[in-house]
Amino acid sequence: MKDKLLHIFFLAFFSVAASAQSQAEQSHSLRDTIQALDKQLFDAFNACDLDTFRQFLAEDVEFYQDNDDVTVTRAALEPSFKDRCRPDNAVKLRRELVLESVEVHPIQGYGAVQLGAHQFWVVNSGEPDQLGSTPRFVHLWRNTDGTWEITRVISYGH
Repeated sequence: MKDKLLHIFFLAFFSVAASAQSQAEQSHSLRDTIQALDKQLFDAFNACDLDTFRQFLAEDVEFYQDNDDVTVTRAALEPSFKDRCRPDNAVKLRRELVLESVEVHPIQGYGAVQLGAHQFWVVNSGEPDQLGSTPRFVHLWRNTDGTWEITRVISYGH
C-alpha cells in the first residue's frame, strides 16, 4: 500500500512538473512572438513607414495616454504619425523598448497583454539624441487566425 501511494505521489508530482514546464515553454514562446511583433511595429515607427506600422494596429484600436486626448481608430491615429514624419519636420522621435521591463501574459481566447516601459528619444539633425521620456505602456494584442494586432494601448508616465 505504501509503495502504491508513493507511486501515485510521484506520478502526480511529475504530471504537475511537466504541465508547469509546458506552460513555461508556451509563455516563453508567446513572449518571443510579442517581442518580435513589437520590434517590427516600432522599427516601422522609427523609420516612418506608415504602411507597415498600420498593419499592427486594429482598425478599431483605442489609444489612451496621460498627455493627450483619447484616440479611437487607426485612421484617427494616422494624421499624428504622418505629421511626425513630415520630411520638413526637423525633430524626429525614436522609440526603444526597455527589454528588462517587458512582461507578456496570455489572454485566453483573445491573445496577449504586453506591459513594459519604453524610451522616446528626440532626434535633431546634427545633434546627439536626447531622452525625451520613459513612459510605461500596456498593449492588448488580439490574435485572429495567426494575425496579431493591437486593439488597446495605454501609455502613461510621460
